[in-house]
Amino acid sequence: MRHYLLDSGPVAAYLQGRRSVVELVTPWIIHREVATSILVYAEVTEYIKSLSDYSRRHNDLRRLLSEVYPYFLTYSILERYADVRRLLRPPHGTGLIGDIDTLIAATALERNLTIVTADADYKRVPGLQIELISLK
Repeated sequence: MRHYLLDSGPVAAYLQGRRSVVELVTPWIIHREVATSILVYAEVTEYIKSLSDYSRRHNDLRRLLSEVYPYFLTYSILERYADVRRLLRPPHGTGLIGDIDTLIAATALERNLTIVTADADYKRVPGLQIELISLK
């Protein structure tokens, strides 16, 4: 059963072999407890396209996604996205976060997953379960 949703930062750090992230995420992968959003795939792909070893990194990303379930956008996630934006929009909320981050947060909320991230902006999303990690 899945419990965690990886944000872009942890996925990129995992692919870079950052020890603390690899040690955290690997047991979740082994026990099939972790997922991500297809939008994370897009964000990480954008990042690795700037690297000289893109082909190798892209293969690593594809291999990771064969082990980590990628959630696609659904109508229910998009409805949740609209709800989150309404809650964050001033004067009622603390201010909007980026659209992609809001969609990733909506995915975690809709699937009742804890988002694993280094991005403290997610703390502003009401009801979102967060595991804030360091990528070092």
